[in-house]
Amino acid sequence: MTVGAAHPVTVTVNGATYERLVPPRLLLSDFLREELKLLGTHVGCEHGICGACTVLLDGRPARSCLTFAVQVDGARLETVESLASGGQLHPIQRAFQEQFGLQCGFCTPGILMTAAFLLSRDTDPTEQQVREELSGNLCRCTGYQHIVESVLAAARLLRQVDQPALAPADP
Repeated sequence: MTVGAAHPVTVTVNGATYERLVPPRLLLSDFLREELKLLGTHVGCEHGICGACTVLLDGRPARSCLTFAVQVDGARLETVESLASGGQLHPIQRAFQEQFGLQCGFCTPGILMTAAFLLSRDTDPTEQQVREELSGNLCRCTGYQHIVESVLAAARLLRQVDQPALAPADP
């Protein structure tokens, strides 16, 4: 196989399975945005520092700007588009709206996915746990207090409605 040859990739994104031929150096962020037209994943620093491009790769946060699309062959991905359902905001999204946890919104998709991962493991995190989990997500607009309050409010909402933070994984 030559260096520039396309590779077959089969990946499940937000519950839908896609099969594509991708160049070996195509970034996952570009694959999601350009190939699948899922524009919710934002690309900020392109160095894995800001966290705007965070998606869940087999249930764990991953920087899509540091991951090649060929690396996710056979994987399960969730992007921010997976949160809302049937035209209804997910409790995490509602909490961010109600608690003013977003401003320009550029960092929000990565923060939402990181929060979803945290809340899928711990439905009653402390403020310190939220701050530690979000420490890899940069926001240039806020002082983080409203973001932290939003995650804590989302945890309360999820407990009230007895809803998991993430949809159960396929077997």
